[in-house]
Amino acid sequence: MQDPNFPNIILFAIPFFIIAMLLELYVTIKQGIKTYESKDAFSSIAMGLGNVFLGFFSKALVLLAFYYIYENFRLFTIPITWWSFILIFFADDFAYYWFHRISHECRLFWASHVVHHSSQHYNLSTALRQTWSGGFYSFVFWIWLPLLGFHPGMILLQMSISLLYQFWIHTEAIDKLPKWFEAVFNTPSHHRVHHGSNPLYLDRNHAGILIIWDKLFGTFQPELKDEKVIYGLVKNINSYNPIRIAFIEWYYMLNDSLSGKKSLKHRILYLFKPPGWRHDGSGKISNDLRNAYLESLKNKTPSSDI
Repeated sequence: MQDPNFPNIILFAIPFFIIAMLLELYVTIKQGIKTYESKDAFSSIAMGLGNVFLGFFSKALVLLAFYYIYENFRLFTIPITWWSFILIFFADDFAYYWFHRISHECRLFWASHVVHHSSQHYNLSTALRQTWSGGFYSFVFWIWLPLLGFHPGMILLQMSISLLYQFWIHTEAIDKLPKWFEAVFNTPSHHRVHHGSNPLYLDRNHAGILIIWDKLFGTFQPELKDEKVIYGLVKNINSYNPIRIAFIEWYYMLNDSLSGKKSLKHRILYLFKPPGWRHDGSGKISNDLRNAYLESLKNKTPSSDI
């Protein structure tokens, strides 16, 4: 089979990103929403540019790995035709859900993904705040696609389409969309929840394009009018320095793993347990914070754990 020549649609989309951000800035100013802060936005753009630059190297690694599996181990040969694009749409979105969910539940993946959640603002520039390290290893969640027989170029194209879709949902300019759309697709409302540091909103709505995965696997949380989203992290980085944003969690994770007196088991667990976990039981992970919050609502008293 002759290799298809799929374009790098992310590069072609850069002018659209710029126009969309300017339009959003105009609309939010008209609506009286202060969603942009210049230093924060420039940090996000810098992270995005770094991601694009490093992407030339990480995508080469990914393509090499996908081709190696496809050429040597594929179980089937799935043709590049209209129905295979439907199949890969669902397969890629399923893979993205689990990649995204695990990136919140395993610190090794959180170390790169935390970058995207580090802004305390929510606008289209936040969508550009992308990892500088994750592209070199997060592709393991897609390894099963070339193994099944999807062509590597086809896989990377669908991954790019998913990334493009997720750009427009990073906005406060759009409230709620029609119910049928909110029921099936990821939307600005659903994704605002995902970027919330509120205990109720932590580690919810991991969808890429389809919100159905969150509903199937118990991680869906609607945006509530009486629970305004507080953007950012439980413990914010509080820096506009792109290098610090890109690597600070790597430093914290490795320091927790390598320093102090602890068993080899605990050192390894600092890489794979959820963010907030401590070997001495003193830490709080997202589920602990959420459960404490829900318990406080039942008792109608403030929670001392939050």
